[in-house]
Amino acid sequence: MLNILVTGSAGFIGRNLVHALNHTRECTVWEFDRDSSAAQLGAALARADVVYHLAGENRPPDPADFEAVNVGLTRAIVKTLADLKRRPRLIFTSSIQAENDSPYGKSKCKAEGELRWFAETTGCQVVTYRLKNVFGKWSRPNYNSVVATFCHNVARDLPITVNDPNRVLDLVYIDDVVAAFLNDLNRPLSAGFSYADVPVSYRCTVGDLATTIQGFRQSRLNGRLPDFASRLTRSLYATYLANLEQDDFAYVLETKVDHRGTLAELLKSDHIGQVFISTTKPGVTRGNHFHHTKAEKFLVLKGDAEIRFRHVLSEEIVRYRVSGSEFRVLDIPPGYTHAIQNVGDSELVVLFWANEVFNPNRPDTYLLEVENETT
Repeated sequence: MLNILVTGSAGFIGRNLVHALNHTRECTVWEFDRDSSAAQLGAALARADVVYHLAGENRPPDPADFEAVNVGLTRAIVKTLADLKRRPRLIFTSSIQAENDSPYGKSKCKAEGELRWFAETTGCQVVTYRLKNVFGKWSRPNYNSVVATFCHNVARDLPITVNDPNRVLDLVYIDDVVAAFLNDLNRPLSAGFSYADVPVSYRCTVGDLATTIQGFRQSRLNGRLPDFASRLTRSLYATYLANLEQDDFAYVLETKVDHRGTLAELLKSDHIGQVFISTTKPGVTRGNHFHHTKAEKFLVLKGDAEIRFRHVLSEEIVRYRVSGSEFRVLDIPPGYTHAIQNVGDSELVVLFWANEVFNPNRPDTYLLEVENETT
């Protein structure tokens, strides 16, 4: 069983990595963070087969801490390993800013130099990731990334600041980062210092990022689903939901009420159409219309119904009895006028899907009785 040390274990990336290791790998995880002692670090390094060195300062109150922590801690780790004659696999999180002259970038570059020296001197395997802007669950607003800040603020209906909407961001998602780190455990050991990349990354402008995240909040009001064909959008949406306050998980749909019952729209998308739900009182019939192109599906969730069809060029009526006791889906073909009647003694609840969002300017819905009955 592997002994794995994670420095910065209480940080954004560290928490995600430790959780993944504990739930997907047979290993013993040693954690080191701000409250840990030098003795604890030494004890863990004496046993570690793998070291994930994630600890570092991003935004310290004193710029001198960049050097003290990012370089000093790295130097202490390699010195301790050298004194102990230990050669664990070492994975280090640097930053794309290591290529610039900022205090943070310079400190990361110096830390890389310490690790390069150690790898070349001892033959230890050191893999360095110059990470792009990492986002995902458990990230801190106003600290880890602009994504965290936008998600936190929008989820609370707080303003966000977009200074330059055209500024391009390079992003990586935390689950992809952790997957890359875990995959390193499967690679054969090789001596020396090397760089590695997270295989999946994204580019977007700050303006597009803000619009996308603001759209997540609006989706509760308008039912519009984001474009989940985009992997970036799926990852951003997961990050947004992780930023919801615990008393804000639920929301109420706008409901239309008339003599027949109730109706509420649940989801809308230009890619998947529209999903809505209705309740119908006993004896009441809905529908008696047809579509030329629009396709629908009906699913009775509760109660008993008869769904009747008639081809618009025929007098023959086709009848289906359906019940909430079985999940039986009915396709509604274009060119058939159709109606659904509650034939039970209790409320009828039905889930509907249409392959397009309702457009009042082009409804593709034409009234026509299936048989001689009142709508």
